[in-house]
Amino acid sequence: MPKSIIVPPGTTTPIAPFVPGTLADGVVYVSGTLPFDADNNVVHVGDAAAQTRHVLETIKKVIETAGGSMTDVTFNSIFITDWSNYAAVNQVYAEFFPGEKPARFCIQCGLVKPDALIEIASVAHIGKAEV
Repeated sequence: MPKSIIVPPGTTTPIAPFVPGTLADGVVYVSGTLPFDADNNVVHVGDAAAQTRHVLETIKKVIETAGGSMTDVTFNSIFITDWSNYAAVNQVYAEFFPGEKPARFCIQCGLVKPDALIEIASVAHIGKAEV
């Protein structure tokens, strides 16, 4: 099965050996996405809602670059550092998924950078087109 690497315009070099997304057989796999700026620094320190919005906007760019939209997302893996941020995360999350919601899970854990409050990885089924 051929695969295509998905790198939206303006994407910086990741801090580890991975790509933002991979398209294979009509499915986009979006890597775990943290609230990073162009220099891989955490943005919106201390603000879980703003970090969630930044992460979901970044995921949206990956999926759109692959030819899909957020309505194509079928599954999200959500990692948060503190359950006290759960309500703020869900409020922003609902803005990006206003209709039928994708399946998901959410766990509390430590993340690669201490100021990051959230990380999300996504799967989207966009069809058979390859980029």
